[in-house]
Amino acid sequence: MNAQFKKGALELCVLSLLMKRDRYGYELTDAISQEMSIAPGTLYLVLKRLKEEELVETYLVESEEGPARKYYHLTAAGKERQELIEKEWNDFVAVMERLLQGDK
Repeated sequence: MNAQFKKGALELCVLSLLMKRDRYGYELTDAISQEMSIAPGTLYLVLKRLKEEELVETYLVESEEGPARKYYHLTAAGKERQELIEKEWNDFVAVMERLLQGDK
């Protein structure tokens, strides 16, 4: 898959997964990696930026299998951003589909 396509869509993927429920970093990486390959550490850069922009908050949960896990939770601003980006994405896909169909 084209790296530029993935770069533009990764934020939407993360925000959309977090709309459904809180997740920890590895869980997000695993869910996205099942659909597309991403370089190790890429997702954590996105999560760091989202936290700096106050679109996500974090909290720790003790784990029976090792150290505590840092979970990510969408803020109200994060939910608004996800809705906006999803709309923009759907508009973009519709335009691309029309252009790819051409004069058929």
